[in-house]
Amino acid sequence: MSRSLAGALLILALAGAPLHAEQTISVDELKIRSEAGDKTATRALAEAYYVGRGGVAQDFAQAAHWYRKLASQGEAAAQTSLGLMHARGLGFPKNMAEARKWWSLAAAQNDPGAQHNLGMVYLEGAGVAVDAPQALHWFQRAAARGHVLAQRMVGLMHFEGKGTPRDELTGITWLKIAADNGEEGAQETLKIVSRRVSADLLATAAERAAEWRAGEKQRDAGKALRGR
Repeated sequence: MSRSLAGALLILALAGAPLHAEQTISVDELKIRSEAGDKTATRALAEAYYVGRGGVAQDFAQAAHWYRKLASQGEAAAQTSLGLMHARGLGFPKNMAEARKWWSLAAAQNDPGAQHNLGMVYLEGAGVAVDAPQALHWFQRAAARGHVLAQRMVGLMHFEGKGTPRDELTGITWLKIAADNGEEGAQETLKIVSRRVSADLLATAAERAAEWRAGEKQRDAGKALRGR
């Protein structure tokens, strides 16, 4: 069931350092704005150095510097990105304790990427004792916020009874949710496990997944209204 932590982090490194489509402001100007307290400029600097664009070469140490500035100010997305850089040894030596520290801070702010990463840490025992119930706890929190990889992991852990009593219905429901959200691993897994359960169970799981998606749309609509 489990994927290697390194493989998971390779995927998450791309999601953990979101990139803007383009950068039209010079790095020098971004630095001036960042020093004046512009967080958007600080993130643009971190991203520029992370991938090497805007007239600068890729420089993970510089990227880490600017991510740390944001992370120290409490920005959850930057905390998640900084944790990923510690986990992969980008910009400084690999340090899972530091990665876990930054992910914990971001997870406390309900950042789903950080919550998923913590789930992988406890599932794989990366710098901590393996703790499947704790892993499931973090996967469930991320899954509830729409993180498709976490949704897949919740499904797998329930289906296999890892960290929780075996529950095929709940497992397939979450696999269906992840699959419908486009997660290819969940789509493939669902094909395999569907051969091992009854048609009635599959139908019930599909109904529950549809109910969850309907509720998700309502939650998204509520967020949009509150944002106006």
